[in-house]
Amino acid sequence: MNLPNSLTLARIFLVPFVVVVLLTRPSHWTIWGISLFLGAALTDLLDGYLARRRKQVTTLGRLLDPVADKLLISSALISLVQLGITPAWMVAIILGREFAVSGLRSIAASEGFTIEVSTLGKGKMVLQVAAVVGLILGHEQPGWIMQTAKILLWAVVLSALISMVQYFMEFWSKLDSSIKNREHRRLRILERKRLIMAERRELRRLRKLERRRRAKLKAESPTVSSLPD
Repeated sequence: MNLPNSLTLARIFLVPFVVVVLLTRPSHWTIWGISLFLGAALTDLLDGYLARRRKQVTTLGRLLDPVADKLLISSALISLVQLGITPAWMVAIILGREFAVSGLRSIAASEGFTIEVSTLGKGKMVLQVAAVVGLILGHEQPGWIMQTAKILLWAVVLSALISMVQYFMEFWSKLDSSIKNREHRRLRILERKRLIMAERRELRRLRKLERRRRAKLKAESPTVSSLPD
């Protein structure tokens, strides 16, 4: 277990604490909630940076990192819906996009190709963190902070929709190419089998002709030997 993967796991383990602080709202819950959430979000930057810098990019890290991001953002947004701070329909769109993209990536992996993270998708994580922090802080200090947080949340929803369309277009393009390549390989295999079968039939025909020729020569040989000198 290397350091980047440990940070990713730490982000996952921090999720329940973020939810507990947000829903139970203890003394100074705003400070605690923002601190825990930002601390968990900061590990998202550190694990990727350290993995690339130390050349410790692993399959486990690639699998856990998006899962940890989705758990952190989803738990925070759902908690804010429970507190009545965030509209449920906006959170449904954001989370629906995450499930849809995850499904596309799973299908893409089964088809033998990958869907890279778009630039808009990377920026969406920053917007989500800023929106969640703004909503938590704005709940205690309404005014321009809450207005800014709502604008950021709208930006998250729009970027989620746009990036989802981008992912679908890329997925469909690669899936179409994959299907065409697979069909091309299938036709090539069928053509090769057809040629092999044709060669085998021709070989059997030639062997049959050869047997007939030999049988004819064998049948004619006594006649030739019985002729007088």
